[in-house]
Parts: sequence; structure tokens; C-alpha cells
Amino acid sequence: MNKELMEALDMLEKEKEISKETLFDAIENSLLTACKNHFGKADNIKVEIDRETCDFLCYAEKEVVEEVEDDCLQISLEDAQEISHKAALGDILHVEIKSKEFGRIATQNAKNVILQKIREEERSVIYNQYYEKEKDVITGIVQRYVGRNISINLGKTDAVLNESEQVRGEDFRPTERIKVYILEVKNTPKGPRILVSRTHPELVKRLFETEVTEIKDGTVEIMSIAREAGSRTKIAVRSNNPNVDAVGACVGLNGARVNSIVEELRGEKIDIINWDDNPGNLIQNALSPAKIVAVFADPDEKTAKVVVPDYQLSLAIGKEGQNARLAARLTGYKIDIKSETQAKDAPGFRYEDYEYDEDEYDEETYDGEYEEETYESDEYAPDEYEEAGGGDEVSGAEENLEYEEDDSVEE
Repeated sequence: MNKELMEALDMLEKEKEISKETLFDAIENSLLTACKNHFGKADNIKVEIDRETCDFLCYAEKEVVEEVEDDCLQISLEDAQEISHKAALGDILHVEIKSKEFGRIATQNAKNVILQKIREEERSVIYNQYYEKEKDVITGIVQRYVGRNISINLGKTDAVLNESEQVRGEDFRPTERIKVYILEVKNTPKGPRILVSRTHPELVKRLFETEVTEIKDGTVEIMSIAREAGSRTKIAVRSNNPNVDAVGACVGLNGARVNSIVEELRGEKIDIINWDDNPGNLIQNALSPAKIVAVFADPDEKTAKVVVPDYQLSLAIGKEGQNARLAARLTGYKIDIKSETQAKDAPGFRYEDYEYDEDEYDEETYDGEYEEETYESDEYAPDEYEEAGGGDEVSGAEENLEYEEDDSVEE
């Protein structure tokens, strides 16, 4: 019996990661509960378990008296001397209790105490395990749809992917493996409740940390990230080693690193730019692939006015304002984009201070540089310029668009 008990405890410790000491405590409490149900009280009852052999002893501490008034607390001198011939009046004697004498109800209650303790410890272990992984990425298996939410199996427990945290257009099949970002781990009476996300910007950041060795060891640092889940992400990186190219490290050989992340995100496009402490250069990088004539940045007001060539205005703004909106989030600046023609008509603008060489922005140069800077370059194919507002022709509604961090668009 004791050997079987030891094997059972070893199995529980291995499978459910519950310590043996906790299980021994549960057994002791269960025996005390059984004694209380059998005798009506257990104040004077002690339980001792040998941690090495699993042998246990259950006994009651009783006072030796001449006349017994309470069988649970007292024992007569005659009975005491049968147990120990040295017993005398007033002594406290340990009287062994045979657990086999317990009734069915007392035994069932003892069993329930052990099972309840095991369930509580199992929940506690799972909660602690996943609480340590909060704000991190984990791989899960799609279980089923619960309404519009998705149940994700994380191994030892299930997580909930709410509709608000799902990327629009993503459709998962049962048993499919996906990576999710753990938003929050709650401890509830029914066990830990884990909320995960596929839309959080930190998901992209964690994927880069996993995929790019230079980010993991601190050589390359992610300074800022802006994301519109399912569509496009902009990420600004800088290198702490002059011999390491931050953008190149993130892209990988033939785009291997960034492509694996794009594949995990189901084709979401990712722009990787170099971080610059100069806000003007940073904004110029953030608006890539569009070419910039001039940037007027005010670090105090966190505002910037950007002038672009006429034929680049639609590209700088992006489809439905996406490029400028993400650039504003990435840099933290409110960005006002004007074409060169619009800027000339603006008060106080001196065109001669910002002249540029037409050859620098000819169509051939633009195509080549754009391919180097942007991944998934078909986003800005010539056929899509008209959808974004036209190439050289810009509607009057686009003349004074301002893009802020909070995604608002002011006219």
C-alpha cells in the first residue's frame, strides 16, 4: 500500500508539477477530516507521515483519568496501562487510531479533501506558469469557435482569443498552430483565465526578438513600432554596434528573417526603417518609400511639416492615409504633408531654400530605391496609385491633411 502511494505521489509530482510536500499535507488534512467526521472532534488528534516510506501514524492525545467523562479526550488508568505499563494518572498518552475503522462517509470526505487540494494546486501551478509568460508570445493550437471568440489550447490550459483581438480576415481551422501574444492572466475560482491577442503591436516585436539574434542579444534595438493589424507595420530599429546594419539584420539573407514573420502574420506587410535621433531624419525615414523635399520639425510642439514632390504626395499619404498615419504613430509627431506646389503657395515658404535635383527623383531611381527600402513592394504598384488618390493629381480634400498619433485625420 505504501509503495503504491509513493508511486502515485511521484506520478502526480511529475505530471502536474505538484510538490510531494503539498500532497503529504493534503493527506494529513484528509485524515484529520476523517477523524472529525468519525469522532465528532479532532482537536487532540495528530497525524504523522514518514516522507521516505509513506508510512503514516494517526493517534489521539488522551489524558489518563480515574473516571472517563469524554472518550475522545480521556482514557481510564486501566486502559492506559494496557497500552503502557508506565502510564499514571494525569499523563498524556498517545492512543493509535486505526484508519480502517473509519466509516464510508468519513472515508469519502477524506478522499474529497485530497482531490480538492490537488485541483487547487494544479490551478495554482498553471496560473504561476502562464503568469510568468504574460506579455510574451506563445504557440497555441486552435480548438474551436465559441461564438465569435476562439478557444486556443496552450498545452496545460485553454486561452481565449476575443473577437476584438482577432485580425480581420484571418480564418483559422481546428488543430491549426498559431502564435499569440498573452495579454493578461487572471486567477478565477474556476481556474486561470488567459486572454491572448493577434493584433497587439508587441506581437510583432516579440516575433522579431525570437527571429533576429542581434535583437535578442541587444546588438540591435527596436526603438518604436506602429501597427495596423492585418495590413501594415512600421518598425524603427537602431544598431548599438557600428559594424552591424540594423535593417539588414532584421531583413536577413534574401529576406529570410522578415519573410518568416510576414508568413506568421498571414502576409501583413512590414516596413523596417533606421531610427535617427534627429526628428527630421526620423520622419523622412518613417515616410519611406516616399521621397521628401524638406521636413520642418518642432520638437517642443511635436509637430512636423513635410514637403514632397507633387508626384510623390499620394505615395507619402498612402492608401486611405495609412502611410502617414503609421509614420505619425511611429515618430510621435503630428505630421502635415504638402506637395511642392501646395507648399510654394503657403505663406513664408521660400522655394529656393529647398530646391532639389529633378534627376534625383526620376522614375527609374525611385523604383530601385523603393525596392530596397520596402518589403512586399506590390503594395504601392503603379496601378494602385489611383486608388490612393492619384499620382500627380491630388483632390482638394487632400490638400491640408494632418495625421496625428491617435489616428485622427483633420482637414
